[in-house]
Amino acid sequence: MNTGRARALRKHPTEAELRLWQKLKRRQIAGMKFRRQQPLGPFVVDFVCFECRVIVEVDGGQHAKQAAYDAGRTRWLEAQGYRVLRFWNNEVLAQTEAVTQTILDAVKRRG
Repeated sequence: MNTGRARALRKHPTEAELRLWQKLKRRQIAGMKFRRQQPLGPFVVDFVCFECRVIVEVDGGQHAKQAAYDAGRTRWLEAQGYRVLRFWNNEVLAQTEAVTQTILDAVKRRG
């Protein structure tokens, strides 16, 4: 079950995930509630807003080696009706406000 894995991921976030969570928690993005490290089907997604069906993934360097897996995962999530936004860790850390604006734009289009 993915619940235990999600719990472990919540306890050990990356620096980029922590930075982004500071912007997403407490309904700071258009009043929408985001959850972090949420089981969804066979996967655990980094951040999800169920109300507007937006998923935000924050990828580290290991994702460069698993592009095919990530593409399949994205296809599955999109087939469930979600919009998936992917950002690299360095994007979140260096351009936090731009990443946050991109998420806000996606939420407004979906909400």
